[in-house]
Amino acid sequence: MPAEAIRPADFAAVRALAADDMQRVDALIRHRLSSDVVLINQIADHIIASGGKRLRPMLHVLAARAAGYQGEEHDKLAAIIEFIHTSTLLHDDVVDESDLRRGRKTANALWGNAASVLVGDFLYSRSFQLMVELDDMRIMRILADTTNTIAEGEVLQLLNIGNADVSETAYLAVIERKTAVLFAAATELGGVLGGLPEDQIAALRRYGMELGYAFQIADDLLDYVSDADTLGKNIGDDLAEGKPTLPLIYALQSATPEQVQSLRHAIEHGGLDSLDRIIASIRDSGALERTRDRAVMHADAAREALTNLPPSAYRDALATLADYSVQRTF
Repeated sequence: MPAEAIRPADFAAVRALAADDMQRVDALIRHRLSSDVVLINQIADHIIASGGKRLRPMLHVLAARAAGYQGEEHDKLAAIIEFIHTSTLLHDDVVDESDLRRGRKTANALWGNAASVLVGDFLYSRSFQLMVELDDMRIMRILADTTNTIAEGEVLQLLNIGNADVSETAYLAVIERKTAVLFAAATELGGVLGGLPEDQIAALRRYGMELGYAFQIADDLLDYVSDADTLGKNIGDDLAEGKPTLPLIYALQSATPEQVQSLRHAIEHGGLDSLDRIIASIRDSGALERTRDRAVMHADAAREALTNLPPSAYRDALATLADYSVQRTF
């Protein structure tokens, strides 16, 4: 962890640096989400209104600028990345039976599972329409491979539900596929657009992958240390769904036998009947500190990868986002 914690002003400065690019990206997202099917527009408007940090597309535009790119194709790529991400959220909320995201009702809670799945499919197919417009086989291959890997991660996570014997290695395999690969694609594609040497493109991909690990591990930690108003979703959702995330995996390794029995029961059967006791067990075991340390390790590795890139304000912004990933509260 850096000696001095990231200030809100630091993150605001990153957003300001990307603001002009992101304004165009947001406009493109709104334009390309439109359809003559009314329900698609309703759900799309709901998704846009729910906000979100647009972190993945912002990572792409910052990486492209850090690579010296001066064109406009990164706008489309950023929109593609956001469409892929949003489609996975729509599908995730159906699979997880979630009713709250970013402090608002989920699409499936408002319109039902069928509509959410189908609009998620619409977003996937819209992203591929945009890819074809770019007419670059390397870009299409990266995005196609990434989308397929994300789907594998979803299935892997489903297989782990209710399994109290999931290892740290198996957990990391899930978050690599579900989260980190899209971060990695976003930053790698910035280097591709900028025409960087292959070693620097690889460094940007490594940065994105490590950042994705840090972000998701920190996200799983927040499920046990934040509150619903701040986090924008129900606390203990992962536990209720029987997801063996890293805080639970670490707690099972060091808790008392009685606590282990309680933790295993919670994972295997889900539910929040004993949430306060479970959270106390996790805290007592030191699992939260271990989880935070693991997230910081990946954030440090992300920043280290950036040393291969030419110095610039955009490279500094990417480094700031590595710190932000593990210090955020939502």
